[in-house]
Amino acid sequence: MTEPKGRGAAWTEERGTSDEGRRRLEAPRRQGDTVLELDGVSKAYLGSPPVTALAAVHLRIHQAERTAVLGPSGSGKTTLLHVAGTLERPSSGRVMLSGQEVSALSDAELSAVRGRRLGFVFQQFYLLDHLDAVQNVALGLLYRGEPARDRRSAAVDALDRVGLGHRLGHRPAQLSGGERQRVAIARAVAGHPDVVLADEPTGNLDSVAGQQIIDLLAGLAADGVAIVVVTHDPAVAAAMDRHVVMQDGRIVSDDGSVTP
Repeated sequence: MTEPKGRGAAWTEERGTSDEGRRRLEAPRRQGDTVLELDGVSKAYLGSPPVTALAAVHLRIHQAERTAVLGPSGSGKTTLLHVAGTLERPSSGRVMLSGQEVSALSDAELSAVRGRRLGFVFQQFYLLDHLDAVQNVALGLLYRGEPARDRRSAAVDALDRVGLGHRLGHRPAQLSGGERQRVAIARAVAGHPDVVLADEPTGNLDSVAGQQIIDLLAGLAADGVAIVVVTHDPAVAAAMDRHVVMQDGRIVSDDGSVTP
């Protein structure tokens, strides 16, 4: 596997961070390194009565690991994904991305780390109708401050990787549901994230398109990307190596990580 540009023992600058946090040495990563960790994470929402969505959750995700998060509606799966993806802050506990604690970062710092470390795929595609496939993928790379030609090149490479090299100039309305989800996956991986977090990625697709998305997500691990998928779909769960089951905001079962 070719090491993605920007990885390894190289000084990086992250846009929007403080002077102290702007320059950081990224240590070379070995297969199996922890890329995401939740350490005693809880999440409560104010109300009468308050709602505890996560209760003292401990979870480690390793490089190239494929994990399905399962459980009934209301068990805390989506909240877990949002907190792990830094889209919501925990009420208590720590969230670590590749060894860096991110729970207490400023919004600007958090956005920079999120943009470089994480990719997201949702049930809804969240593509802009007036942009073609390349433009939609390249838009997700704006935070890097790279020249437009470099963003476009990365977008084209990512779309080719998901089998859409022949649909580069097509807008969302000209694509099938499966193709739109593949554009969303290309957008998630174009920046070479450590982890891709997916929330019900096959929920709006037929069985054939859904299987194609399952195969794409599962195949990302071959490039060292960790995959965490929240799903009710047995086919998605079966394609993952590890299965974490949640109930009432707690992990009640975890069949363990894959040994590299």
